[in-house]
Amino acid sequence: MARPDRASGPGAHSGPDAPVPGPGRLMQIGEAAERVGLSIRTIRHYEDVGLIVPSARSEGGFRLYTEADLDRLAVVRRMKPLGFTLDEMRDLLVLLDGLDTVADGEHRAALVDRLAMFHEAADARVTALRDELAVAEGFAATLRARLDRHGG
Repeated sequence: MARPDRASGPGAHSGPDAPVPGPGRLMQIGEAAERVGLSIRTIRHYEDVGLIVPSARSEGGFRLYTEADLDRLAVVRRMKPLGFTLDEMRDLLVLLDGLDTVADGEHRAALVDRLAMFHEAADARVTALRDELAVAEGFAATLRARLDRHGG
């Protein structure tokens, strides 16, 4: 079975000066979680629901992730605040995998069309979030004005 690099074990150097893992390097779930900005619990949940599967397991049974796995987790992480469901996330990951493997032809064109639909949905959700943010900022400004008026 695959073994993690020494740099991915306990006490591994992390932070802005940490070496960036190469494409073939495996990392344990803690490092993967830190790199992608998700909790270990969330990554385990995504595995339980079939969104992400670690590329390997260590001899001790630890989940091991590659850069490609982190790319998939990053897609899911960016979809979550836009309100995409787990099924939609799964569908997009399958679609992206298909685009990476399917040659030209009718099937590829259908995948590109579906990707365009995801893009439109993401744009619409971003617009809705911007509208909500504008309302929230207006409310905060109103409260600030009241504080200022009442000597706060």
